[in-house]
Amino acid sequence: MKVLIVKTTSMGDVIHTLPALTDAAKAIPGIKFDWVVEEGFAEVPRWHPAVDKVIPVAVRRWRKSVFNTIRSGEWRRFRKDLKARKYDAVIDAQGLIKSALITRMAKGPKYGLNKTSAREPAASRFYDHPQDVAWGQHAVERVRQLFAKSLGYELPERMGQFQLDRTRFDSDLIEKTPYVVFIHGTTWATKHWPEAYWCLLATKVEAAGYHVVIPWGSEKEKERANCIAKYSANIEVLPRLSLAGVAGVIANAEAAVAVDTGLGHLTAALETPSISLYGPTSPDLVGAYGGSQIHLSVKDCPKVDIPRADPAIFTPMTPDYVWLALEQILRKPVEEAV
Repeated sequence: MKVLIVKTTSMGDVIHTLPALTDAAKAIPGIKFDWVVEEGFAEVPRWHPAVDKVIPVAVRRWRKSVFNTIRSGEWRRFRKDLKARKYDAVIDAQGLIKSALITRMAKGPKYGLNKTSAREPAASRFYDHPQDVAWGQHAVERVRQLFAKSLGYELPERMGQFQLDRTRFDSDLIEKTPYVVFIHGTTWATKHWPEAYWCLLATKVEAAGYHVVIPWGSEKEKERANCIAKYSANIEVLPRLSLAGVAGVIANAEAAVAVDTGLGHLTAALETPSISLYGPTSPDLVGAYGGSQIHLSVKDCPKVDIPRADPAIFTPMTPDYVWLALEQILRKPVEEAV
């Protein structure tokens, strides 16, 4: 059986789709998937063993200059690639107008969310078989249900499994071990945990005998990482890495601390024990998914009488508060070994 998935963005959404592939592969022997995804995240689907082909799309870039996109032939090549195969099923796992339009161009029966289930209800008009999937569930569970209903198998009762192929990751990039990864970068200014808090947390990690490594993906993130690293000689700012390189670093870490960002979801997919920090957002429906994940939300933090942090929303989520949770994670391997 050959299935095309349309799930273009964001990194977290793409990662949330992976457990559905694991379910389908166990229920339908021999099933293989092709995947339409934004070019910046094209590495991620390739990490799942059930994915055969990745078809990159560049909607984010193309819409900035439609004329150049057409003139360059990129759009024509994408359409040709998309229509090269006839599929047993085409599943829009995103539920947006843009993803529905791409789904409609592909060859094969179209599946997606119905008008009461999709983020953009009008998208359901483009499917041959719209499916009803209840809201109020974690995004991973909603996608798993969509795939099970579309492909006709019973949804497993267990928690979703990512089952990434770790041979595709770059390894042995960190010389100093054991280490903890700080994932500080995010696009929302209000989702940044205060820089001073990262510095203070680093001292606690260092005192416990761990090295700290910090990846980055933009010049602004690199600058911020360097500012944090000035606080301690035990903090290593990594060079710019591919997603596979970052995945390798995270996979071999003792633990990670992450803000609400795509790499936080990657940490969960790699089953690296992690503390995820939530300020203006809620982890209830789209938080890092997995048994080794701890979510800390400012709404649950005790009130503190201290100077306001920047951003102010994170003031009560102090380094001491985060360290209490992180310390429990770091203790587990030691306790299990005794």
